[in-house]
This record gives sequence, C-alpha cells and structure tokens, in this order.
Amino acid sequence: MLTGAELLAKVKELTGTVTKSEMVRECGYVSHKDGSERLKFVDFYAALLEAKGVEFGSDSTRGRKLSYKTKVQFNGKLQIGDAYLKQFGAEPGTPFLIKMGRNSITLTPAA
Repeated sequence: MLTGAELLAKVKELTGTVTKSEMVRECGYVSHKDGSERLKFVDFYAALLEAKGVEFGSDSTRGRKLSYKTKVQFNGKLQIGDAYLKQFGAEPGTPFLIKMGRNSITLTPAA
C-alpha cells in the first residue's frame, strides 16, 4: 500500500484517467478474502488525508468511538474485532498480556 508522498504522486498521476475503484486498486488498498477481492476505500482515503497533512483519529473527542459487543463462541474462544488490533499495530504473532480483574479482563500488547 502506498503512503505519504508516493501515494500523493500516484493519485496525481491517475486522476482523470481511471475510476475511483481502479485508483484504490492501483495504490494497493486491496484485500482478498474467500477468493474475492475487496477494495479498502476507507483505508485509502484515511491514508490520503494523512498524506495531505490532515490530522484526525483517536485524540479527537468527536466521531465514533470503537465499541464492540461480543460473546464467547461455542468452542470457548472470544473473538476481538480487527479494528481494535489495528490501533495497537498488531499483526499475526503479536504477543498480548491478559490480566484478570475482579469483574474484567484487560488485554494489553506485551513488550
């Protein structure tokens, strides 16, 4: 995925010559799941805004906050949404520390 100056240059090069979908694809904002291609428009536009110097994100008091309700699955596992893990920069194999509280569980990236 292109970011920063490379992303801006590619967008400038492609503007007016390709569709938005093709632009997102050419800049590398694509994922493949279950044999199908998915364009990552939100990630593309967020990277484009960041490349242009527009700040937004977790330090803002406006906008949606991450909120996720889940339940224990039939096999005893608990699934966590990838949006939470992305905030930590977690990738497959990233270690986490689980702390049990009186009425809570805290999950923190292990150093």
